[in-house]
Amino acid sequence: MKSFIIILVAVLVIALPFLFRREADSGSWEPGDPELVVVTPHNEAIRQSFADGFSRWHLENFGKPVRIDWRVVGGTTEIMRYLASEFVASAKQHFVNTGTEWPPNGEKVVLSRKTPKDADKLKLWQAFRAIDDPQAITCGIDVFFGGGVYDHNKAARQGLSVPAWDEDNLPVGIFKDEDGRTLIPDEVNGETWRGSSFYGSALSTFGICYNMDRLKDLGIEKAPARWEDLADPRFMGQLGLTDPTKSGSVAKAFEMVIHTFCARSVAEAGYDREQIAVYEKLIAEAALDMGELPAGVPIAYQQAIEKGWVNGVSLVRKLGAQSRYFTVGSGKVPVDVSLGFVAAGLCIDFFGRYQSEMSTTADNKPVMAYITPVGGSSVTADPISLLRGARDRELGVRFLTFVLGEEGQKLWNYRQGTPGGPARFSLRRLPIRRDFYPTDDPVMQNRFLKHKEFLSDPLWQPDVDAYQLSEAFLYEPRWTGRHFGIQRDLVKAMCLDSGDELRAAWKAILKTGGPEANSEAMRAFEALPGDPYPLNWKSAVTTCAAVPRMDLLRAWTAFFRAQYRKARELAEQQ
Repeated sequence: MKSFIIILVAVLVIALPFLFRREADSGSWEPGDPELVVVTPHNEAIRQSFADGFSRWHLENFGKPVRIDWRVVGGTTEIMRYLASEFVASAKQHFVNTGTEWPPNGEKVVLSRKTPKDADKLKLWQAFRAIDDPQAITCGIDVFFGGGVYDHNKAARQGLSVPAWDEDNLPVGIFKDEDGRTLIPDEVNGETWRGSSFYGSALSTFGICYNMDRLKDLGIEKAPARWEDLADPRFMGQLGLTDPTKSGSVAKAFEMVIHTFCARSVAEAGYDREQIAVYEKLIAEAALDMGELPAGVPIAYQQAIEKGWVNGVSLVRKLGAQSRYFTVGSGKVPVDVSLGFVAAGLCIDFFGRYQSEMSTTADNKPVMAYITPVGGSSVTADPISLLRGARDRELGVRFLTFVLGEEGQKLWNYRQGTPGGPARFSLRRLPIRRDFYPTDDPVMQNRFLKHKEFLSDPLWQPDVDAYQLSEAFLYEPRWTGRHFGIQRDLVKAMCLDSGDELRAAWKAILKTGGPEANSEAMRAFEALPGDPYPLNWKSAVTTCAAVPRMDLLRAWTAFFRAQYRKARELAEQQ
């Protein structure tokens, strides 16, 4: 009897997963059906929603379901390193096998984002970009889905991705409708939403998430609405932040903080948008070295940008000083805010909105909230790209067609269970297509109204409408775009690798009367490195960017640790 019970239990353990699995529909994938390989930083909810949606769409349009083999190797930074490594290994093997010499610096040559001037290097660089054949050069992956424009643009310039369509023969209904109305713009207010080899699929803003009860505990009556509100001393040890060297999206959030201060400084200097447009056009046409100005652009204008950049970096430093931690996963911060582990933090809009919904109590009482500071964040695209040497190029293009088309766009913001919406999760993300937002165009407005009743978020409200938010923030790439990579490393050295000294110095300054009472300590606290070169707006992308990364990080970290110790000593002498 005892043996029978043991056998019965064993049978039940094996059988239970099959008894309680979800019923397979008629379109269930079987071996031999199409399979797409996609690398992504997207979370499981997004992966499952798009896998299910694409398979249904493909079954309806092409007669067979599709299985997506998701490759999750980390954030976009890790993905880019992985792709580069795989492509270089494949390219080296191909060229060696076909009798082409592979130089010692072959990796740098083929991945160069600039056209080499040397003839031999140019030949190898062009040869790599001329091949789009999985039998020759491939990373074994079809599509790169998600992440920021910076990384997708970098992938395009490195030759890792290829155009999905001929620019002269773009599919109708994706970027424009049959009457020429724009559905997905190329660029909006300074932000690129579509390049030659990458295509924005969703939109993101960056902002602040906060826990209402924790604010009350800290005696903060007014919720934070601007980036600098998080520098309130009462947030000391209560902020959750993410390491920007691990997440391209969070690096963009820090760029937004710095860019906001550049814009503010320029406005305070008396320059309006019209003047900015004129000056930036003159600078672009002149094509001078970084920081040099053509005739017609006042030096005071450039000085205002550089002053704003320093002020923005200073605020980022204070936020780092107020932080409880820097995590590697951008989704952790809003979760911790909802649980009350931290009072507030920087996050991407969809993480903030999603966690706000998930943490709402049974009696419909919100625990936390998310806000995009108006005029404090641009609206950036979250692209999708077809990779060079895709295993199944045709299937990859079909996936892009689905994601960018109306059916795929519904998944981003339709409520769970609504017609065309995700089956299990409301993703709470902003679609990129113009017909999901209100507009004065009657045809587009009618399309929006058909979507409206199914939307998770009020895309018609000014603080959520991506197209209205984009108008409130003018993004000038020259101000901070070329600083994107170096700003990541600056935050790492300034706030993470010297974090203990940073927080100790800031606590000492606050304890002894605050910044106003500690002018000498604040000068030491806010100083920027002078080694290996004095750091400023210009040098960040010229001399400093030319220094090997690890050498720069070591020098900067040593500088900041010493400065913070000095600032603490000066404050404690008060």
